[in-house]
Amino acid sequence: MKIRHILANLLLLPLLLGKANAQDSGRPKLPEKATLQQLIGYALENKISVRQAEIDEEIGRKDIASALSGWFPQISANGSYVHNFKIPTTFFNGQNLQMGQENTSALVLQADQQLLNPSLIQASKASKYIRQQNAQNTENVKINAVVDVSKAYYDILTSEEQVKIIQENIARLQKQYNDAKVRYETGLVDKTDFKRAQIGLSNAKADEKRTIELRKYKYEYLKQLLGLGATDNLSLSFADKNMESEILLDTTTNLSYENRIEYQQLLTAKRLQNINTQYQKSTFLPSLSAYYNYAWDYRNQSFNSLYNQSFPRSAAGLTLSLPIFQGTRRFQQIQKSKLQEERLDWDIINLENQINSQYSLSMATYSSNLNDWKVSKENVELSKEVYNTIKLQYDEGIKTYLDLMTAETDLRTSQLNYLNNLYAVLSSKLDVQKSLGTVIPQ
Repeated sequence: MKIRHILANLLLLPLLLGKANAQDSGRPKLPEKATLQQLIGYALENKISVRQAEIDEEIGRKDIASALSGWFPQISANGSYVHNFKIPTTFFNGQNLQMGQENTSALVLQADQQLLNPSLIQASKASKYIRQQNAQNTENVKINAVVDVSKAYYDILTSEEQVKIIQENIARLQKQYNDAKVRYETGLVDKTDFKRAQIGLSNAKADEKRTIELRKYKYEYLKQLLGLGATDNLSLSFADKNMESEILLDTTTNLSYENRIEYQQLLTAKRLQNINTQYQKSTFLPSLSAYYNYAWDYRNQSFNSLYNQSFPRSAAGLTLSLPIFQGTRRFQQIQKSKLQEERLDWDIINLENQINSQYSLSMATYSSNLNDWKVSKENVELSKEVYNTIKLQYDEGIKTYLDLMTAETDLRTSQLNYLNNLYAVLSSKLDVQKSLGTVIPQ
């Protein structure tokens, strides 16, 4: 039995491998050394939340088609069979007469057509705005995807530069450590400089390890944003990517609420609510439908002979339904819908205030981060000059090793601050563009 299972598995293995390869070949792949634009394009096609929003949009289209299908003729077929154990009787002309036979059956084919229906009229009017609402939801998800992927990319680029700076720092500390060790071994200095160099080198290597580990997480986070699997490879291109060239922002752009996708969504919701109010008012109108049917009746005392002869019948007509009084339900529904419209008006006002606040905060953050970046950029140049000067003075025996370590720490700190401030400027720039509604998902 075991040999039979093993042979079966071996026979199925090529088929399973072929199926897996087919699935892999159909899955989109991210290019090697992907640029930021390639990352954004991939995320807009494959990010899980984007795919979900697109599926929701397609579901919405199916819901609309399903709702509007009520305008088409509704055709149905019904069959029935009845066996009368006691045939009903009726009193006629002074006698009790049996009405019917023991076995009866009927097959009815009927077509119904709605001519006037408030619910279907509402569905027809609302379909346009429901499509618009679903598309706006997808647009909102894509805008967030562009911002998130861009920030994650710049964050990784910052980490890459931080690793380079730390490694340069390690190289300088390694040389200082070697020099201090030689001086200590030759008896020129005591072991204090040597020990300080060793401590500084160990701390720098610990910083490198921590930064590299954090960089791994940032790559995994970007893979999550892109919709990549845990085992998928991700390599980025930083060639000709100068973050300084990306920091400028057109501060003359005027704030317009209509550019914000959230504002557009509220306006669409307001239109849909207005249509709902009109529908609640239209419930006082009658419903009108037409029908046509054709039926075959069968009846016989014997079941075996029941379907030997049919008795056809056919009819067509109109059905008018006018709801006269339903308590106060319809009046309450109208008032409720009007209140919901009023609440949406307040939601719009509240969103306008939020947009103003978000814009003010993002612009203030961008301006302060830009100023911090300019200061840190100047500090990098100054700290380099100070370090080079003190290094020469230390080599000549004018400055102590403590002075050299302080200059080295100041240089590394200013370089890292510069990178952090540069990332903060780029991140706040994206926040400003998002608050203005100028992020275009393409």
